[in-house]
Amino acid sequence: MTESTASVRSLGALRGRSYDKGRGFVHQALWVAFSSLVFTKVWCPNRIRCAALRAFGAKIGTGVLIKHDVRIQWPWKLEIADNTWIGVGCDLYNVEQLTIGSDVCVSQQAFLCTGSHDHRSPVFEYDNGPIVIENGVWVGARALVLRGVTVGANSVIGAAALVSADVPPSSFALAPPSTIKPIRPR
Repeated sequence: MTESTASVRSLGALRGRSYDKGRGFVHQALWVAFSSLVFTKVWCPNRIRCAALRAFGAKIGTGVLIKHDVRIQWPWKLEIADNTWIGVGCDLYNVEQLTIGSDVCVSQQAFLCTGSHDHRSPVFEYDNGPIVIENGVWVGARALVLRGVTVGANSVIGAAALVSADVPPSSFALAPPSTIKPIRPR
């Protein structure tokens, strides 16, 4: 990086300016404490995880399975439909709305990230956006889905894939190289 490029960005200028978290400080603090002390632990039963998410404002369907070590930024910005599985170690970084359809499998250590920054902004302004994962999708292990993306129904996001644009229904998004291919019927 050249010195002229380095001086263009001022991270200190954004300090103290935030995005809309959707709840007040006390609600946020309660979630962070509960999440750290109970929700992510292997000994916490799935029924408690789902009940806690509902109590904190998430919309959680029936038959949802959320494994341990799953990190959720703000439950009140989360919707998960029926019979969906969230695997061990997933990170649902939902500073904006994250909507996951029914019969979806989000495999181990996948990262769904609704937050970002505008790289052109001199103060690195937030550039967040919602993510929609439609019904019947499989998000492979360690896949990364970025903000503003819709993954179409019955698609497969391959292990370690990087998804930065919408994926049409019934498609494969593979890594590397990140390509999208239609699913052929058997």
